[in-house]
Amino acid sequence: MKLLRELMNKVNLGNIVFSNDSSFVLVGGINVLESRDFAIETAGIYKEICSKLSIPLVFKASYDKANRSSIDSFRGPGVKKGMEIFCEIKEKLLLPVITDVHNIEEAEIASKYCDVIQIPAFLARQTDLVEAIAKTKKIVNIKKPQFLSPTQMKNIVDKFIFFGNNKLLICERGTNFGYDNLVVDMLGFGVIKKLCYGLPLIFDVTHSLQCREINGNVSGGRRSQCLDLAKAAISQKIAGLFLESHPEPNKALCDGPSALPLNLLEPFLYQLKEIDTLVKRQDELIIN
Repeated sequence: MKLLRELMNKVNLGNIVFSNDSSFVLVGGINVLESRDFAIETAGIYKEICSKLSIPLVFKASYDKANRSSIDSFRGPGVKKGMEIFCEIKEKLLLPVITDVHNIEEAEIASKYCDVIQIPAFLARQTDLVEAIAKTKKIVNIKKPQFLSPTQMKNIVDKFIFFGNNKLLICERGTNFGYDNLVVDMLGFGVIKKLCYGLPLIFDVTHSLQCREINGNVSGGRRSQCLDLAKAAISQKIAGLFLESHPEPNKALCDGPSALPLNLLEPFLYQLKEIDTLVKRQDELIIN
């Protein structure tokens, strides 16, 4: 167990180190590829700000939002066009990219163009999809399902290990509380790190802010509380923050109510970096 923990508590992506003991990595970007120009421009802004603040960045975007609430909701450009856009971002901006995969067939396709593959929260227990993503040998970001307790995450991790992939990140994104609400249990962060071999823990502040609007067709959000929640999570000594931003959140084609306004990205990250630096400089205090 000790050897396994030592092998898994750090995941390297080029010069980027995901570790609960290292400076936090930003897994940041946009919810969905609304257009080629929008994606490249936004990625450039992210890169400029993260370079200025010395924050490692993995750019995130979805080529297909396959789990939208309504049949009328925008899904994205699809896998072929999406991979072309990712290629441009990687070549022009020299940024690693992460995207989510919703079916077995697209796992291998995405792995040819993306540096990190994400398994969506709703699908993280689907064994066939776990196997397909694990066998790409890419780093995998496992979104914690909203319906699972922290202790149940070990079963999903063990599936990935069984299929030969231990380059894993775990992403907390809130837990269902009653109807149409999410709550983030900060005590669960330590539980996940302890039971899941010390794997790097990422916190998805954007999707933890979701709530359902009255009409039930689209997800609402609580973006005004984004900084409060992110600060609380960073204080728990984690490996990274997952964040989506948009220049005009109210006009975003997906999850705008939870997105951080892009013009606030720099001061937002500056405050989090200060907290992260303080927490990781402190000695661990064991209380039995």
